[in-house]
Amino acid sequence: MQEETPRFAVCIKNDDYPASLELHKLYRMIPDDSAAKDGDIRIVDESGEDYLYPASYFLEIDLPNAAKEILLRTA
Repeated sequence: MQEETPRFAVCIKNDDYPASLELHKLYRMIPDDSAAKDGDIRIVDESGEDYLYPASYFLEIDLPNAAKEILLRTA
């Protein structure tokens, strides 16, 4: 089984989660089709754990592969 390409999103809203999410920060997205059907997104937040948040709080961004590799090494 091939590993899925890492995906990232920037936080554009944190009204209900100011301690867990920083505005304008990049977060790693974890694939979760079930959550997406409900309008949510699975994000590795400030705690280092993955949790569900409203997808409307994030904007997915496409990064160059070199940037993804650097972010994954520092995570």
